[in-house]
Amino acid sequence: MIRIYISLGSNIERERHIRAGLDALQAEFGELEVSRVFESEAVGFAGRPFYNLVVGADTTLPLSTLCQRLRAMEFAHGREPDAKKFAPRTLDLDLLLYGDLVCERPVALPRGEILSNAFVLWPLAELAPELRHPTDGRTLGELWRCYDKASQQLCPIPFQWKACELQHH
Repeated sequence: MIRIYISLGSNIERERHIRAGLDALQAEFGELEVSRVFESEAVGFAGRPFYNLVVGADTTLPLSTLCQRLRAMEFAHGREPDAKKFAPRTLDLDLLLYGDLVCERPVALPRGEILSNAFVLWPLAELAPELRHPTDGRTLGELWRCYDKASQQLCPIPFQWKACELQHH
């Protein structure tokens, strides 16, 4: 089993698409470890605010198959196949970590946004504060403590999924 971490984001019908994404990931991987949900401003373009969170799961899927399944989930929930990188999203699923693998293909791992975006790093650090970043070497908790928190506005929000309040535990 390989521990994976996936970032979820949506700024179109946010609650519906985040819940649908969590349902799809649970159907694929079984038990999920789920961070709190955060609201953040759009990064890289002018758009409505996003809901973002991170999930952890275990898988035996090869990396290429996992990437294909995540992409299929996005398409099943309204993502356009030719969607621009910096644009509104119904559901965005980004693989952040696949164990401690470092690679460029079929996807760049670890995902660069871990080090640059609060909406990725904060929820990831909540789930795995002692986990070491595969290339930086610091723990995710250390990375979050050192992050310039004034650089991006981000706040946790109340969010219900499957009758559970998603909150840090």
